[in-house]
This record gives sequence, structure tokens and C-alpha cells, in this order.
Amino acid sequence: MKIRPVVLVVLLLSGFYYVTTHVASTGVLAPWLHRVAAAPGTSATGPLGSFELTEAAAAPAFDVEEQQNIAVYKKALPSVVNITSTAVQFDFFYGPVPQQGQGSGFILNKDGLILTNNHVIDNAQRVEVKLSDKHTYKAQVLGVDKNHDLALLKINAPNLVPATLAESNGLVVGQRVYAIGNPFGLQGTMTRGIISAIRSIRGPQGNPIEDAIQTDAAVNPGNSGGPLLNSRGEVIGITTLIANNGADQSSGIGFAIPINTAKAVLADYAKYGYFRRPSLDIVTLPVGPDVAEQIGLPAEYGILIERVLPGGAADRAGLKGGTQRAYQGNTPVMLGGDLIVGLDGQEIASPQDLSAAMNAHRAGDTVTLTVFRGRKKLDVKVTLGDAKDQQSMGQQT
Repeated sequence: MKIRPVVLVVLLLSGFYYVTTHVASTGVLAPWLHRVAAAPGTSATGPLGSFELTEAAAAPAFDVEEQQNIAVYKKALPSVVNITSTAVQFDFFYGPVPQQGQGSGFILNKDGLILTNNHVIDNAQRVEVKLSDKHTYKAQVLGVDKNHDLALLKINAPNLVPATLAESNGLVVGQRVYAIGNPFGLQGTMTRGIISAIRSIRGPQGNPIEDAIQTDAAVNPGNSGGPLLNSRGEVIGITTLIANNGADQSSGIGFAIPINTAKAVLADYAKYGYFRRPSLDIVTLPVGPDVAEQIGLPAEYGILIERVLPGGAADRAGLKGGTQRAYQGNTPVMLGGDLIVGLDGQEIASPQDLSAAMNAHRAGDTVTLTVFRGRKKLDVKVTLGDAKDQQSMGQQT
């Protein structure tokens, strides 16, 4: 009786061995195995149990917003370049150590002119430009405008695609914008956001940037010098600065130089062969209602002349700087100078107004400034100077 269980076990094992070897090898199980292997996306039973994958019947169409993003990228990308600058520094033993920096830029014309930020190539001994097709060319620095943080480069390359430049006057907060550049060396990266504000700021080297375009489009190290684009893929600004509060990455607050400022700078270069910006040669203090009331000015808004630079345009025209030292917070200021409230009949209520009015002129032009001297209103003719003839000092205009 005890032998029967043993015989039964032997018979079961023999049957299992026969089925798993001979039957499978003769193809009895092959159709089932083939169905499991050849039918992904359908219901099947296997090591994971019963499962089913759902696959799209066809690639979905892009929605309107996606189509616009793609169109902007395709239009602008061939015009955007990666810029590598190499400077030589010296170690403790006074040995030369090459230091590399990266930034962005964009092509202005088929002759190979490229616009970027001055701080991207500042003090570089060698500058190289990589195009979107991955070809790299040595670049020549034709000129720099440190006051506006702009630099003009040139490369010799075929089949260049120039960027399309729009107008930066009339930009509206809430308008959609795109930034394309090379953040952290990642070439051809696009981010999207809106115009968050239009405001005056200080640039990376302390230079004033009037009407800077603030955006929440992600801007990181390496984006400097690249284009800020509108929804048609046209350049409205040059990405130049991030407010990072000490962190070397995007904080959602980036700034771009308005393209109209760059156009004015480029027009000077085209005419004179160097950047010749008009200047009043003054150090100024913006005035609002609170300041005007505190110091008893005859107008609520305007530009107060703190100091007239010796031999400059304002000095030659007889404009007066301040004579009374005071403090705005912890900052010393000079009061008692002429208050600018107009230029050629156009109201000047802020630094932005003055910057826009100056951008419409060239060094050597004669303009009429409307000023208050004390409580007396005067019209003074001023022949604009050349900004390069004076050292930048404070809020020089």
C-alpha cells in the first residue's frame, strides 16, 4: 500500500517531463507561444499575469499653442549662436591658465555680423561662434558698447540666416515671449514666458539699462546675449541679466535690453564705424511726487541734474548742477540743480522718457531742453555730446 503514492508521483513527474519536452518540441505549444510574443498591446497571460497596453492609433495633431511654439523655434533657431570666449588668467606661480565662458548671440545679416552682450566676450583673447548646424568659426570683435552692454562680432561663414528684428516700443505686460540660447552650454534651448514688467535696472557691470524687459521665461547662465522673441519669432530684446539672489540659476526674473536700444547703437556703428551714443554729459536723479514735495520742486516729475560734467554738452550749454548735499536714504545726492521736464516739446517725466528721446537723436544733434531753474522755466539749446568722450559716472545721461 505504501508503494502506490510513490508510483503516482513518478507517473506525474514523467508526464510533466514528456509534455514540457516532447510536446513543445513538436510544435503543439508553438502557436500559443507565438501569439504571446507577437501581440504587444493586446491582452496576454505571461509571467506578469494578465495585462493590456493601450496604444494610440496615430500620432496626435499639435494644438494651436504647440504649433505656435514650434513655429517660433523653427524660425529663430538658425539665427541663434553659441559663443565661447577664452581669456587667460594666471595662477599662484604666474602660469597662464585659460578660462572659458559661454553665452549666446544672434545673426544680424548674411555678412556674418552677430550681436551679443559685452560681458559675454569682455577681456577675451579668443572668441568662437558655433552655429545651429554645429559648425564653429573664429569670431572677430568689431566693437563694444560697455554703457549698453553690447558687442558686435563678425564671422566668415556661408548660408547664414539673419534674425528678424521687431520694435520694442509699445511692448505690453502680459505679452508672450520666448528666449532661445545656450543655458549651461545646452545649445538650442527654448523657454517661454510673458513680459512681467518694463523697468529701468542696473546691468551686470553697473551700467543703467532703460526700459529693460523683465520676463519670467527661464533664463540661466549661458543665455546672455541671446534673443528674446515675440510670438512671431522676431527679436524684441537681448537677454542680459537674471535676478538670482545669489543662486546661479533662473529665479523667474530675467531681463533683456530692448532691441530699439541696440538698433540705435548699430546705426551709430554703421555711420561712424564705432559706437557713438548721444549724451548730455550729466549725472541725474529721477524725481517723483514724494521727492519733489520734500525738496520743494515746481514740478512733480522730471530729471534733476546733480552734476554737470566739465566740458560736456550740458556744461557748454550753461546747464546747472546741484550745490546742496543731501541724502536719499544712505545715498548722498546733490540738490539745487536744473530740473529737466521736456526735450523738443516732449514731456520728460522719467529716465525712460529721456532715454527714448535720446535714442531718436545722434551725437552732434541740437535739441531744446525745457528745465526749471528754481521756479523759473527755461528753454535751453544743447548740442549733444558723444558718450565715449566721457567716463561713465553715476547715472550719466
